[in-house]
Amino acid sequence: MTGRVIMHVDMNAFFASVEQQYNPALRGKPIAVIGSAARTVVTTASYEARAFGVRTGMAVWQAQRCCPQLILVTGDNRRYTYTSRRIVEMMQQFTPQVEVFSIDEAFLDVTGSLSLYGSSERIAHLLKAEIRHHFGLTCSIGIAPNKILAKLASEMKKPDGLTVLSPETVPCVLESLPVGELCGVGAKTARQLNLLGIRTCGELGRYPLERLRRKFGVVGEKLQRMGRGIDDAPVVPLDEAEEVKSVGHSTTLPHDIEARDEILCHLLQLSEMVGRRARRYNVWGKTVTLSIRYADFDTWLDRQETLPRYLNQSGDIYRAAVAILDTVVLEQPVRLLGVRLSNLRYQSNQLPLFAEERKQLLLAGAMDAVNDRFGDFTVSFGSLLAGERRQDKGAHVIAPAWRPAGIRFVDVK
Repeated sequence: MTGRVIMHVDMNAFFASVEQQYNPALRGKPIAVIGSAARTVVTTASYEARAFGVRTGMAVWQAQRCCPQLILVTGDNRRYTYTSRRIVEMMQQFTPQVEVFSIDEAFLDVTGSLSLYGSSERIAHLLKAEIRHHFGLTCSIGIAPNKILAKLASEMKKPDGLTVLSPETVPCVLESLPVGELCGVGAKTARQLNLLGIRTCGELGRYPLERLRRKFGVVGEKLQRMGRGIDDAPVVPLDEAEEVKSVGHSTTLPHDIEARDEILCHLLQLSEMVGRRARRYNVWGKTVTLSIRYADFDTWLDRQETLPRYLNQSGDIYRAAVAILDTVVLEQPVRLLGVRLSNLRYQSNQLPLFAEERKQLLLAGAMDAVNDRFGDFTVSFGSLLAGERRQDKGAHVIAPAWRPAGIRFVDVK
């Protein structure tokens, strides 16, 4: 293979496989990893469970109806993040060009490593052996000239597969491939393409560019290039990644809530989580966004306010979120809440001019230091610590934006 050589590594049924290795009694059995909250869904199913139709995102009762003998395992998110970080370190032994795509996926640019190892296939086999030896886990690897094709290749043989797409074989593979199989083409875009008579990547690559531009704007050209298997996007290591554009947290509530004091309690916790991450990485933002999902699960509300000054103190973020809430007439009980800080600026620490602002800054710094050492919310606001309002520490779920280091790293339960 000439030109760039990109690998996509996809861990197989990652959460479930980690649990099966941790508890040998679960090996070879249908298991589903679920959350710890009262309302939860399947986050990952083992391949034994998938054979019965159990899928990620299913409600637990649906999964049990598909597979009556299903074993439910409450996930240990810290175990998964630890394992992910270790696997990334293994990848970095073969190339420094490692881009973490999610907790169980990564891209590797091994172009510069071929002279050391001989071939990309040998690198893939060595990496597979390392992961299996240290963790007992399998992964599927795709090798291709770019990221979009490498990800496509890794999906072709699961579990424990290895697929190489050379430039010569790409046109044949794409000719009959449904457009929805391409990474970056979601269900909505695929439906819009289908309405234009475009069902395969081959058809997408040949479709008149001007028509695609009229329908999709500037994205039209990218879609046509994707249909031809063209992708110039580089593999971006963590230390070279662009600055993030927002810092946010959201939570699915244990039960639907309507009472204002309950909503405010959760908003305060979310604001503290956002503010703490912002302060840790010296990020300030002007725009606060409040996200609400109603009990019907389908209705989203996103409201934002851009403030006259930059801020990263939890109290300021909270007050902005409450001000936004006061403009909303809640039509249903609330299922999910989220707070996000955007319109960001990175700046060095500088003590404010006024004494009261300096006091608040030093107080927040002291709270952050205690919580960094002893765990989230060891020191917190009184309204989060009283009686039934005491909130759980850390995050319940691993967001898709999670990364093993930097501002996108979120400590999880």
